[in-house]
Amino acid sequence: MEILLQLVYSGVALGMIYAVIAFGYQLTFQTSDTLNFGQGDALMLGAMVGLTLVNLGVNYWLMIPLVIVFGLLQGGLVERIGVRPAIKIKSEFGWIMSTIALGIIFKNVAENVWGRDDLKFPSPLPESPLKIFGANVLPMEILVVVGAVLMMLAVEFFNRKTIYGKAVVATFNDRDAAKLMGINTGLVITFSYALSSATAAFAGVLIAPLTMTGATMGAVLGLKAFAVAIIGGLTSGMGIIVGGIILGVAETATGFYISTGYKDVPGLVLLLLVLAFKPAGLFGKNAIKKV
Repeated sequence: MEILLQLVYSGVALGMIYAVIAFGYQLTFQTSDTLNFGQGDALMLGAMVGLTLVNLGVNYWLMIPLVIVFGLLQGGLVERIGVRPAIKIKSEFGWIMSTIALGIIFKNVAENVWGRDDLKFPSPLPESPLKIFGANVLPMEILVVVGAVLMMLAVEFFNRKTIYGKAVVATFNDRDAAKLMGINTGLVITFSYALSSATAAFAGVLIAPLTMTGATMGAVLGLKAFAVAIIGGLTSGMGIIVGGIILGVAETATGFYISTGYKDVPGLVLLLLVLAFKPAGLFGKNAIKKV
């Protein structure tokens, strides 16, 4: 029972990281019907910039807002260079190739700046585990869960309670009507990309102390987060959280009870099942379009 509880704790922490990155996919999909397939690289850049700042003597807690600002700028750059031209010419797949290409460029830049070796990110919290109901939990894993929940709640509060957030929601509901009402939908889409990369960069500095930091760390995390977004539903914030937890626990349990070589299988199986039986996601809603 203690082992199972241990796996659940680790799985929830991992799943919440997936959920934060997947939340970024949802932000861009809601405003522009596009996805930033460089989310994993935004996470990687956030972690690498955070590591550089910490090595320069910046306190970990002061480093986090600086990394979030960096993520905002990086996401805005991606939208301006890679997504906006494709939207203007109404290219169905231009934004896909553009965001993938920019992700590859960011990865190559990171390899040249920081090297190809994985680096250790110093933990801001004690590395000795805590006992909770008989199972060990790292303090950093607790911080991951708390930080991920706070980030998503902050974004939800922004969308529901601020005038700028309501402009984002209006753009999601009907972009043309929002434009007619005087909302700068282009700026809203830029902001959604900036916010999506900021959440990914924040996730990067959360997960970095639990793993090795390197130029390739974002590739797998980005793909798994995309699977979480599809499983939970791109239109449901709660679905993304549940999907992340399901995938995280499934991976840790598979790695322990079967083999670490198969820990990536549950995500693919869940993705295939959801696409086959509920394409909108477990909590997503099918869109009805009038023609």
